[in-house]
Amino acid sequence: MEHYFTNNQNLKSEIRDINFQLDAYNFLFKSDNGVFSKNKIDYASLFLVKTFLESKNREYNKILDVGCGYGFIGITLSKILNKHIDMVDINKRAVHLCNMNIEINKVDATVWESNIYENVTDKYDLIITNPPIRAGKETLMEFLKGGLAKLNKDGELWFVIAKDKGAKSVKKELENLCTCNIIQKSKGNFIISLKIS
Repeated sequence: MEHYFTNNQNLKSEIRDINFQLDAYNFLFKSDNGVFSKNKIDYASLFLVKTFLESKNREYNKILDVGCGYGFIGITLSKILNKHIDMVDINKRAVHLCNMNIEINKVDATVWESNIYENVTDKYDLIITNPPIRAGKETLMEFLKGGLAKLNKDGELWFVIAKDKGAKSVKKELENLCTCNIIQKSKGNFIISLKIS
């Protein structure tokens, strides 16, 4: 079974277009086999982006999209917020597609290959992610706990997780480390924000 968080150089490439509109903004994303949600914009990712845009009550100058895939979250936020956004993914094909999509959508963003935070040296005001639940609990917690160490003072980490994928137990575990707020719920998905107390 091939997963979008692994690298398979032999996987046949079949690039396809995903057209997407949010409010007055139009986007075109190139997608391919071997990346997350290759045929359409993932509902949970879209829910995360919309909730963040509706709920944010401050400016975030340094932003990181972790596990960016072909770049939907980071590119959409970069265009709408008119901000530079850093993006990372372990999947080489995802990074290649993300670079294409940055250019196509004319946004100010940088993407590079990184196993979660391995090649991330900066600290951020906002880290945002739809973490790969299928990679297992240990990897999921690395996305979340590891992100706390990469936040600036008063920085926040926003993520989406399904109720049936352990949202409540994950929240309980994180509450020992930081302030953990459920921002919004929809169709079994929770948007959660983390902040160092």
